[in-house]
Amino acid sequence: LNMQQHKLELAVGFFILLGIVALAFLALQVSGLSFQDARRQTYKITAEFNNVAGLKERAKVSIAGVTVGQVTAIRLDPLSARAVVEMAIDQQVDYLTTDSIAGIKTSGVLGEQYVSISVGGAPDVLEDGGKITDTQSAVVLEDLIGKFMTTMGGK
Repeated sequence: LNMQQHKLELAVGFFILLGIVALAFLALQVSGLSFQDARRQTYKITAEFNNVAGLKERAKVSIAGVTVGQVTAIRLDPLSARAVVEMAIDQQVDYLTTDSIAGIKTSGVLGEQYVSISVGGAPDVLEDGGKITDTQSAVVLEDLIGKFMTTMGGK
């Protein structure tokens, strides 16, 4: 009886440990952190937006839905009064052309914001420190609802 109880306690302990490891892994995935971030070779590009509407640092940067980098900093340009978004792009993604378009999208209806890049067809590619000039700002749900209400109220 004692040996069987000992095996049962070991099994329960193992499953609890497994659960804790799974939760830690899940928490890392959700937060956007990964163990590869420190080793990952990246280059820096920037883009200016009229409105970033809830975009946060460490948000993903994607091309065609595939994550190719992350937002490293967001600051306000005092001259243009536009938001400057700094991004770290994976080194192997070396085909971002100078006419690429960066847009702020939302994953799902109430999901988090991320930067989506559409690659253009220009012969020149963006180097480290390059800037995407063609941008599409975030669509703010509150603004859309406000416009909808004013047009419905006007009829």
